[in-house]
Amino acid sequence: MKKYVSEFIGTLVLVLFGCGAAVVLGCSTASADAAYLGTALAFGLVIVAMAYSIGNVSGCHINPAVSIAMLVNKKMSGKDFVGYVIAQILGGIVGAAILRYLVGPGTSLGTNGLYNGDVLKSLIVEIILTFVFVLAILGVTSKVENGRVAGLVIGLSLVLVHIVGIHFTGTSVNPARSLGPALLVGGESLACVWVFILAPLVGGALAAVVYRGIAGKAE
Repeated sequence: MKKYVSEFIGTLVLVLFGCGAAVVLGCSTASADAAYLGTALAFGLVIVAMAYSIGNVSGCHINPAVSIAMLVNKKMSGKDFVGYVIAQILGGIVGAAILRYLVGPGTSLGTNGLYNGDVLKSLIVEIILTFVFVLAILGVTSKVENGRVAGLVIGLSLVLVHIVGIHFTGTSVNPARSLGPALLVGGESLACVWVFILAPLVGGALAAVVYRGIAGKAE
């Protein structure tokens, strides 16, 4: 239960502070300004903070896409995978609810959206972004000696994919991060949220398969 509680807290904080930064700073997909970069940094810094606080308890997945990669690479059990995902989804919903209470109704809560209304392009963008992000996680966590810098590397990797991805979809790479705000905002955000659930899971699983292949060959 400690692992699940940690994942709940971590995902709550990710949504509250990451999506909160997008709302407070007025981040827009239309222009790469200070708010755009500030939002990207906020998401990355949350990962850094959580990695060094709950990482030793649960591994700080706080993302079903990361958990599915660990499941595919047999680094976690099916039971833990289900427990992690449930905790992450609940954390995302509660984080979004707190954010909505603070900023009031009528705000986007940092929800994701289709790129130019194109489902296929949005799927491709999210799969690629998640693949890169999860591949970095698998690589840096593969060696115990990387433990001290792993949180920083993972956080900066998330900043990277946000800098590129916000323009296209607002950057999800995390089903729990997308589902929580979409449930509260509803409308078009909820109608297309399946894209931001499916694509990160595919990207995460693909990263696991590819990493296992290249790491095995390297050995």
